Amino acid sequence: MTERIVLISLLTLIIHSAETLSYAVRMAGIRSGKLAIALSLTGMIVLISRTSNIAQGTMTGKVVDFAKKHLEYNLVGSFRIILTAAALGTLLAIALYPTITALAGRMVSHLEKAGSVPKMIQNVLRVDVIQHSFYHFRMPKWEMVQRLRAGGLPKRLMIMNCFVTAIYTVGVLAALYATFLPGQYSIGASQSSGLINGVATILLTLLIDPQVALLTDKALSKKAKLSSINKVFGALMFSRFCGTLLAQIILIPAAYWIKTIVPYL
Repeated sequence: MTERIVLISLLTLIIHSAETLSYAVRMAGIRSGKLAIALSLTGMIVLISRTSNIAQGTMTGKVVDFAKKHLEYNLVGSFRIILTAAALGTLLAIALYPTITALAGRMVSHLEKAGSVPKMIQNVLRVDVIQHSFYHFRMPKWEMVQRLRAGGLPKRLMIMNCFVTAIYTVGVLAALYATFLPGQYSIGASQSSGLINGVATILLTLLIDPQVALLTDKALSKKAKLSSINKVFGALMFSRFCGTLLAQIILIPAAYWIKTIVPYL
């Protein structure tokens, strides 16, 4: 079972890294003035991430089945390891943000020239292109943190993003842990993860994405500096990290809440 937890944790790390790095792809589109192409790449990243999230739920479900047969197994501890992987994945994405922004700019150019994703993938997998990609490596600088400390951050946006990230991060695990709790409607509780993640997606679409879009439009129309939108993306990534930490706190309460409301659905 240890190997399965490690595999799920690695998958979780990749999921959260990919979703957080979507900001880097969007930033590359703003810098190059080809935001529409960058957004198509962002959409693919999010799609792959959400599909991987479904696979994560299936794999984690088997861990719950094992815990039900072996009551001495520390299921909560395993879930906290997975949530820790989500936080580490977000931190990894923050560290890679300068590098991925530079590489994403090249990806946008390759996609524009190729005209399709399969041709773009074929082009970027060439040996010379892979070798050249190392020139785009950028070490994260302390200035990234100093810019966040300078003030003027969208605090309301950061708080909302933190809570939405926490809900999305803990949704599947809380639903699965609810099936482990004593009581009826275990199957109904396991299926509630889709509802929870759906609510998180709706909140993200209604409350956060429009504000990010407005800020992006201002940067494209030169009404705002690139540094300001870069700072906002940094704030959003930091709030995502805080959201993964908040998920650790709400894991157990969320599971009991799901167990409570399932009979009324």
